[in-house]
Amino acid sequence: MHKFENYIRDNKLSFETGLFEVLRIPSISADTSHISDMIRCAGWFVDRFERLGMRTELIQTQRHPLVYAETSAVPGNPVILIYGHYDVQPPDPIELWLSSPFEPTIRNGNVYARGATDDKGQFLTHLFAIESILKTSGSLPYQVKFIVEGEEEVGSESLDEFLHSETGKQKLACDCILISDTGMFAPDQPTITYGLRGIIAFELVLTGPNRDLHSGTFGGSVFNPAIALSKILGGMIDGNGKVQIPHFYDDVLPLTENEREQFASLSFDESEFFNAIGLNEGFGENGFSTNERRWVRPTFDINGITSGYQGDGSKTIIPSKASAKFTFRLVPNQSPERIIDNVKKYINSVVPAGIKYELVVQHGAAGMRLDLDKSRFVKHISNALENTFNRKPVFIREGGSIPIAANFNLVLGADVLLIGWGQDDDALHSPNEKFSLTSFHNGILASARFMNNIANNL
Repeated sequence: MHKFENYIRDNKLSFETGLFEVLRIPSISADTSHISDMIRCAGWFVDRFERLGMRTELIQTQRHPLVYAETSAVPGNPVILIYGHYDVQPPDPIELWLSSPFEPTIRNGNVYARGATDDKGQFLTHLFAIESILKTSGSLPYQVKFIVEGEEEVGSESLDEFLHSETGKQKLACDCILISDTGMFAPDQPTITYGLRGIIAFELVLTGPNRDLHSGTFGGSVFNPAIALSKILGGMIDGNGKVQIPHFYDDVLPLTENEREQFASLSFDESEFFNAIGLNEGFGENGFSTNERRWVRPTFDINGITSGYQGDGSKTIIPSKASAKFTFRLVPNQSPERIIDNVKKYINSVVPAGIKYELVVQHGAAGMRLDLDKSRFVKHISNALENTFNRKPVFIREGGSIPIAANFNLVLGADVLLIGWGQDDDALHSPNEKFSLTSFHNGILASARFMNNIANNL
């Protein structure tokens, strides 16, 4: 057994104490009343890195600070960048939590708290892995860098700006980026996520008359903005889930036979999957499995619609305005800019006479895919995962988006390894978010073994 493995075994309680400390900080990036908590949380990470003797910086931004830390450079050897975020989602609705969202509580081997799995608990596995190696070996034969942001839940704008600056490119330059902000395919099943979908988010606002109108007096003589909105949104997708925006699929790459076979071989119970979310069956594009639909096909979804009277009873009006928020999930090789342009052209072509519109692009990012055959780091993480979980990892793609991951890949040209420790029922973004303490400790051990594998193969 390596010295770092003994250290990990002997410091389980200390690691949990550290996790609980940072989970108690309500670092809610979207809520301006928590600015002091954001600063306090960033400071917690600065202190932990400095305790390890790492060169550490608190990088001020227009919003929330970035935390950067690095071990000593070792010219000629690899550089590993580890990314995470210290901000969390708001805990609302509070009344649905079984325990306080910012007082970590252990139940059935899980720690319940906001940020437990997204992303404080997952990120800390790598910090504690590096701690275990540095405390037992004194140094690493290659360089490790950390970048921790406080705006992932609100779009990563400051980190993206820093990444595209000359200072940021130099500081974050690396060969491999390690991110744990995803999940496992199943409990105790180590998983390497090698692809993410991108995203484009819009808000469309339609305006008709200059005020709400009596639907008896004016009905039939003006175009109702709510009806116009329904027709526009309904025209974006057909009955089989296929997006109808012109040229939407032009750049979509077909799945390889190897990928289709790999996904089909996974132990996946469709009935159980849909029953867990209260459905009898699924929906989607013909010719694709459920996992293919949710991981590797582009999609359109309406996220919210607002128009007219929403109170009790009836109010017979033609609303003055109607609005909707909607998103497209994109796959690697689709250009967000081309999709934006085509959506604008589509809406402009179908908006009825008498209706004015405003289309706002809220945020977006491209998808990404790691070439598993070309990355020299995949074998090292695969070995570490197998040795820790006693099972070979499975390789999947993820339907969600981590915008900064795609940007890391584009700007830095480095391999992005997405190694998640979360579970499907961890309720990230929902009440009663949790993280398995077994996964937490296994994550620390697997991360340290990955670092050790790199050292042994220089």
